[in-house]
Amino acid sequence: MTSLHAFWLAGRQAFGETTLTVTSPWSSQPVGEVSVPTEDQVEEAVAAAYAVREEFAATPAHVRAAALDHVSKRLLERREEIAQLISAENGKPIKWARIEVGRAASVFRFAAEEARRFNSGEAQRLDTDAGGQGRLALTRRFPKGVVLGITPFNFPLNQGAHKVAPALAAGAPIILKPAPNTPLSGLLMGSLLAETDLPAGSWSILPVANDRMPALVQDERLPVISFTGSEKVGYAIMDSVPRKHCTLELGGNGAAVVLADFASDEDLDWAATRIATFSNYQGGQSCISVQRVIADAAIYDRLLPRIVAAVEAQVAGDPSDDKTDVGPLVNESAACRVETWVEEAVVSGATLHAGGERDGASYAPTVLTDVPASTTLACEEVFGPVLTVVKVSSEAEAFAAVNDSKYGLQAGVFTHDLQAAFRAHRALEVGGVVIGDVPSYRADQMPYGGVKQSGVGREGVRYAMDDYTYERVLVLTGLAL
Repeated sequence: MTSLHAFWLAGRQAFGETTLTVTSPWSSQPVGEVSVPTEDQVEEAVAAAYAVREEFAATPAHVRAAALDHVSKRLLERREEIAQLISAENGKPIKWARIEVGRAASVFRFAAEEARRFNSGEAQRLDTDAGGQGRLALTRRFPKGVVLGITPFNFPLNQGAHKVAPALAAGAPIILKPAPNTPLSGLLMGSLLAETDLPAGSWSILPVANDRMPALVQDERLPVISFTGSEKVGYAIMDSVPRKHCTLELGGNGAAVVLADFASDEDLDWAATRIATFSNYQGGQSCISVQRVIADAAIYDRLLPRIVAAVEAQVAGDPSDDKTDVGPLVNESAACRVETWVEEAVVSGATLHAGGERDGASYAPTVLTDVPASTTLACEEVFGPVLTVVKVSSEAEAFAAVNDSKYGLQAGVFTHDLQAAFRAHRALEVGGVVIGDVPSYRADQMPYGGVKQSGVGREGVRYAMDDYTYERVLVLTGLAL
């Protein structure tokens, strides 16, 4: 028998009338049973958040910071337990799940630090113009209102942290809707928040089905929406509420460029290892996993076999095994989709160098070349352990290939040339450029987000806090400046 998990309504445990079964992608066995809130309970949570918004915005910084510090500490204290939970509900290899817990703890720690220094205000003397003599402007930031945070399945804890921690740090109440496939990590985070002195109503965690999301999105009491997920759903949300503030972290098809100067055996071994690891590290289910390798012709023939060998060396299997590098996808349907896309590419003329096989929800780490530009795999985000490699003749052609995409999240450029690094930063139409490594690097305190159809706005604790707040100016008159 699996245990029944309560949800969190205005900071307290609650049970609804129906349940949701969470199933392991690896074993297909139940991991837990989650109580689902009723419509009345959802209304209660929204009403409580709306009612407490002014009180919470006025909460002293030390109260919010102490609560965030507490969650960070408790995540680390319970790191192994939480990692096992993530791995069970998500199928993520345990070694990657442990890293996710550590990252989430850092997010709450960064948020605690920002809570202490955020909104101190910026003073601006206005007597630089004669009409402003004796006047001083003090600009501070105030919450826009209640935040609706919507998270995906691939980082069930850390994505929740990236919604909840900045909101609480900024004094904005938040309602978190975790992905139905992976609600357990978010609910556990709620148990840690419940140990703090945050005001009732300042946070709720509601595991409702996706078909109930539109009502929350449309609710006028929730003026800020922070969504991480698919491009299709994200833009549907934005289009449905044009007057709301939406932060969208959507898809990508991350490119790793290997330039001609990155040519020593040591360089190519490093690039191949990093590419192989981060095209597969979450079963490829990461917006910034490596999907495309764009290699200069000068090193292509030496790099490709290294990539194939490194991909074939990835250990696929039981996510609870410390040796496993690649676990299953979130469900068999996702693996079937990946299988269909790869088969389409091969039938259209692509060459398969490794992988290309499915077993239930698992898909073997895969490498292809000569993928026609017209195929789905070349155009869309595969969100699976699949890698394509292309040859280019110059740096300019490489950068053009990166930009030849509707997505623009992050790109990696393997080079030792500082001038090339700055050219890449100027030329690449992405939210982040990583030099000397894959596009999959993310520091949780840096601004993170994309351009084009990869989304709008930025995560990264302080940057999310900016999104959740607005500037309000106080003008003081009659001062002896």
